Amino acid sequence: MSDLVIVESPAKAKTIQKYLGPGYEVIASMGHIRDLPKSKMGVDKEHDFAPQYTDMKGKEDVIKELKKRAKKCDKVYLATDPDREGEAISWHIAQMLKLDMNDNNRVAFNEITKTGVKNGMSDPHKIDLDLVNAQQARRILDRLVGYELSPFLWKKVKRGLSAGRVQSVAVRLVVDRENEIRAFVPKEYWSIDAKFTAPSSRKVFEASLISVDGEKLEIPDQAAADGLLSRLEGAEYTVSSVKKKLTRKQPSPPFITSTLQQEASKKLGFSAKRTMKAAQELYEGVDVTGIGAVGLITYMRTDSLRISDEAKAAAAQYIGTVYGKEYLPDKPRNFKSKNNAQDAHEAIRPSTPELTPARVKENLSSDQFKLYKLIWERFIASQMANAVLDTVSADIEANGCIFRATGYSVKFDGFMKLYVETNEDDDGNKKMLPELKENDKLKLKSLDGNQHFTQPPPRYTEASLIKALEENGIGRPSTYAPTITTITARQYVEREGKSLKPTNLGEVITELMKDHFNKIVDAKFTADMENNLDEVEHGEKDWVSTLHEFYDDFSETLKKAEEAMDGKRVKVPDEETDVVCEQCGRNMVIKYSKFGKFLACPGFPECKNTKKIVTEADGSCPRCGRKMLLKKSKKGRSFYGCEGYPECSFMTWNVPTKEVCPDCGKSLFMKGGKSGRLVCENEGCGYERELKK
Repeated sequence: MSDLVIVESPAKAKTIQKYLGPGYEVIASMGHIRDLPKSKMGVDKEHDFAPQYTDMKGKEDVIKELKKRAKKCDKVYLATDPDREGEAISWHIAQMLKLDMNDNNRVAFNEITKTGVKNGMSDPHKIDLDLVNAQQARRILDRLVGYELSPFLWKKVKRGLSAGRVQSVAVRLVVDRENEIRAFVPKEYWSIDAKFTAPSSRKVFEASLISVDGEKLEIPDQAAADGLLSRLEGAEYTVSSVKKKLTRKQPSPPFITSTLQQEASKKLGFSAKRTMKAAQELYEGVDVTGIGAVGLITYMRTDSLRISDEAKAAAAQYIGTVYGKEYLPDKPRNFKSKNNAQDAHEAIRPSTPELTPARVKENLSSDQFKLYKLIWERFIASQMANAVLDTVSADIEANGCIFRATGYSVKFDGFMKLYVETNEDDDGNKKMLPELKENDKLKLKSLDGNQHFTQPPPRYTEASLIKALEENGIGRPSTYAPTITTITARQYVEREGKSLKPTNLGEVITELMKDHFNKIVDAKFTADMENNLDEVEHGEKDWVSTLHEFYDDFSETLKKAEEAMDGKRVKVPDEETDVVCEQCGRNMVIKYSKFGKFLACPGFPECKNTKKIVTEADGSCPRCGRKMLLKKSKKGRSFYGCEGYPECSFMTWNVPTKEVCPDCGKSLFMKGGKSGRLVCENEGCGYERELKK
């Protein structure tokens, strides 16, 4: 006889089995085993929203195996993920196995390491019904909105549409930003920019005009700029003041879920979904040479910046040994979490800081390694000393006009030796000014008036949308990635490069929702709802009354919307292209199917012509010389193939370029991204070279 430990995934089971050893049997539930039925609402609105859970299709064998193993063991421990969703899975398993709800059979592992597993097993507790009820409330809320609002959209827009509580607000953010961009009116302004050399150096440095006759400068047009340039003609340029100071720069805190997704998007080009997949794998465990299965990071769904004392000590030990004592701060760093943080788990950090990215690289996939390196470096850097910068600001006077030049150099790199956040300039020496003293006479190299226009706000990227969702209190760490995946899969939002752009469908749905269901797409209302769910989780609010507060108002709103839209239908305008239908001469339009976008003739049903949307790439096929096309795999990954397919079957994951091979004259392809190599894919050639940095 042995004790049974039930987790969610086989990878996690394998790692935990290693630490528990004989006397324990660890098996996986493969995620949820019960849920609301897909074929109907599954919520009894007349009896306090009682959920009607059913066994999930495809889980019959798993359920059978769980029951079989549970009968043969002395004790069952439920060790699903330490969050609302994990608590609900444990609760469903306990009900299915008819376990005693008052028994201390729930264990939680914040990190899948020997210490983390030992600590979790030494502190079994009851299933937290407040956490379960918070998950139930969220699930039922989303079911009510989805199953009652979606049919309304089918009738008023088109069949197959669906609405979601958090997703609808995310789409609205993207739509509102697009409307801001359209409404933006550029405003002209000019700058006066000069280049100088100092008496002590030949190095050219730049300065910009900031004030005239003591007044702050605004140059609205070319006439004003020309007037200032005339005033400065033949002027003498003298350094009027030089200010030097030391600036100390603190490192960024370790990652929480939202900042990890944002930084992985900026630094690695990862989608939120891709980031969380790799993070889940790192948390659950990887076979490391010489060690075996080990969870490399702490739990990855967190909004807390808290770090354990043991982790700080391990980081300090590593920093002192590898970089020297001068790279340690005076005392270990603490970072303050946001006021509304749940603080259930530590920040995301390496579970064993001594396991450097280089040490485990051979055991990780490409995505796992890149993400682990990002997490490891950010955490270690967060425990390093401040960087010290020498900053210089010099004012230069000429005919009552003041120019200002600024620069800095890194006096002590501190944490910047290891990690620099994406938006920071990690090479300050490029901005270093020459030695300047008051009353120095400078030599003018050039003086130009430059025209500029104010720019509209940028479209959201995945990173900036996640930041906006977090700042507005919309969703929680576990919801950011699935929210973005859902709104793109439903074709309410599409990617254009790294930017997120609303589709015509997304705009039509959002306007309809704003007109008739404004609360559903209101950021503050959705944030308040999240806070209510947090209160349920903390035992401060009843989950049934929370549902009543929402649904009683929602059902009345739905009734009014149906009355107001009676007999009306909203048309989604087609997006016209410049591709001409060769059968009837009309300009073809973009249509959507479950497989993605395609071109169709607007003359349907008279003309039924359709075409694939093709994107031409640089370069040409190394086999037959025809054009290269950008294509998508079934999993959505980009690759490049010859337009002559199937006659020519050449394809590659490498990016075709305009450069040609100096040996054979065929197109070169970029391998390994912008920091990789250019390679020739002409069979038998073999030419390659590093990309210029």
